Amino acid sequence: MKRPRTTILITLTGRDRPGVTSRLFSALARFPLSVADIEQVTIKGRLVLGVLLACDAPPDLTTIYRVVTELASDLGLEAEITTGSAEAPSGASSRRVSGRLHVTVLGSPLLPDGVAAVAGRIAASGANIDRITRLASDPVTCVELDVSGADPGSLRQALAQVAGDSGVDVAVQRAGLHRRAMRLIVMDVDSTLIQDEVIDLLAERAGCAEEVAKVTESAMRGELDFAASLRERAALLAGLDAAVLDEVRASLRLTPGARTLVRTLQRLGYKCGIVSGGFTAVIKPLADELGIDYVAANTLEVADGLLTGRVLDPVVDREGKTVALREFAQAAGVPLSQTVAVGDGANDLGMIGAAGLGVAFNAKPVVRDAADTAVNVPYLDTILYLLGIPRDAVDAADQADELGPSARPASRGIPGKRCPPQALSTASAVHRKRCTRRKRDGPPRRGAPGAEGHQLAGYRPPGCDYSAGDESAGAGLPFPLPLPTRPFAAWSAAE
Repeated sequence: MKRPRTTILITLTGRDRPGVTSRLFSALARFPLSVADIEQVTIKGRLVLGVLLACDAPPDLTTIYRVVTELASDLGLEAEITTGSAEAPSGASSRRVSGRLHVTVLGSPLLPDGVAAVAGRIAASGANIDRITRLASDPVTCVELDVSGADPGSLRQALAQVAGDSGVDVAVQRAGLHRRAMRLIVMDVDSTLIQDEVIDLLAERAGCAEEVAKVTESAMRGELDFAASLRERAALLAGLDAAVLDEVRASLRLTPGARTLVRTLQRLGYKCGIVSGGFTAVIKPLADELGIDYVAANTLEVADGLLTGRVLDPVVDREGKTVALREFAQAAGVPLSQTVAVGDGANDLGMIGAAGLGVAFNAKPVVRDAADTAVNVPYLDTILYLLGIPRDAVDAADQADELGPSARPASRGIPGKRCPPQALSTASAVHRKRCTRRKRDGPPRRGAPGAEGHQLAGYRPPGCDYSAGDESAGAGLPFPLPLPTRPFAAWSAAE
């Protein structure tokens, strides 16, 4: 019978400073120890560093304790050392932990009682929170909990109740490679990718807005057959000048975060598709602007420059959206298990149920109940967090694109040359102005502060996202400014 290995857990806490990890492991290198695990967290300059060590022979605990405590004292840190034992690994079965899940918690703001309710329900289910990681802090706070020992179905159901009671969004997904394998996202358009309902915008110009809006709302709640209700609403548009389609397209307002979501997923190799009960003449130019790969929408009949009030077959309804998801997946060479579907209305239920991950985005209750997870904040790029993509990584990629391929960190510049103070000052000012755009893609939804006056066409260049508060200098810089290697005068003039 194998003798259990001795384990030593060293925890250092205190004010963070450069070189802590290096000095600790340099001090431990003299002992016959192996590294079993390392965890480090820094919050507001406060460090928590945990190191789990193992050894087969009895260790010299007295000397190890003295060396670590002297090092901690020299660094101004507190040290805690505990010992234990563990069976030596005996194969893959010993490393397998049952019920590993990712629990993503979103709030705007995220309040302590919400976190307490989620954590309490996890504990009540007999599961354990192994790790907590922050994915985003502004304007939505998002944390991800790595949980072990839970059944995903029962925990998802329990946390859905918590989400409703506590005002937080909670997503439960299996851990492992499943989430990393997602390769296609398909989104509804009206009230998901954009803030508007296209047919309602057309109805405003046809003078029947109130009547059409009532039918639209009933259809989205699942109270009416979508195809029949669409034809009923389209009939009211008969005689409308077809040029209105271009006017409506120019007035569309993207949902905040839409550009960031599409841009980020495309960087990661995703294919992107949109499906809409709206109309191709309005939706297709939007898709082209965003670089969307696949489009499915309805077609309004036009004769002599006027809308006839008829919708051409086939109608993209609930079943049509599901068919489109399958066709997009086949074209992309992606199994349905590696797809994400996002929608808000009853006609999105089919594709949400068929996709590997179905997301209800500010959705009707019937959709929230059926989806794998629901997001109730008005930012579409929060879907990135459900895929485990942190905000800092998104912002860093956007910054690199803005600076361009010729921009490099100062450490890669000419050896021995330092950037002049005026260059640093001006570059920092440019960076502050850019970063305080907040990386949002559009204004808040109707009725929210700053929502008025923003339109899809012409209010921002591609790759740059604006929102209210652009000029709040110096807000939230998650990374240092890499300085360019080309002459500063040329750089500042080009910018």
